Amino acid sequence: MQPEVARGVRRTFEDHLSDLLDNVLRMGAAVEEMVARAVEALRHGDVTAGEKLDQFDDVVDEYNLNIENECLQLIALQQPMARDLRTIAATLKIITDIERVGDYAVDVAKTAAKLAERPLFKPLVDIPRMGQLVQEMLRDVLESFVNRDIERIRGVIQVDDAVDALNRQLHDELIGYIEKDPSIAHQAVWLILVARYLERMADHITNIGERVHYMETGELKELHK
Repeated sequence: MQPEVARGVRRTFEDHLSDLLDNVLRMGAAVEEMVARAVEALRHGDVTAGEKLDQFDDVVDEYNLNIENECLQLIALQQPMARDLRTIAATLKIITDIERVGDYAVDVAKTAAKLAERPLFKPLVDIPRMGQLVQEMLRDVLESFVNRDIERIRGVIQVDDAVDALNRQLHDELIGYIEKDPSIAHQAVWLILVARYLERMADHITNIGERVHYMETGELKELHK
């Protein structure tokens, strides 16, 4: 292959790779919006939020399929090597974790509809905080992905620890409420599930961080101990 042709092929590959990363960011932004809307639905007792987020989820699923197809085409047609191949392989795993975060957001919104039947027995404090932290984690990990910034992943891991701590704290608090007043058990159990959904979102985002670390170092390991 002539040098000029080779450079042209390389530019074409880099353009495709850039488009791929942009689509991952768009998918992540849609899921971040889903998390925000789900938590707001819980706070305001929005019984229609589940249906609205189902529509968002369809968009995210479409991103997932399209990005997967783009990755497979790049592998088949461009035959990338080393770092580029790791980027594409990491992307295939990352979009799966992003999609799972969106699924949990739908679960939160559907739970909001169940809890909207009567006023909550306590103000929501920890759950909105967990939602904010999950959104921050998602933004940061996707920026680390696009900018190849593995240092930023450490901050994501630390925020995951904070989400875990809030989940444990809220679980213990709600169990205490149930023991004192069994009549609120229905609401309390659903709130425990919501906190668990948010904790699982944070876990999936941590998985993304591990894939970014692999993409840049070639080393696949568990970063969260």
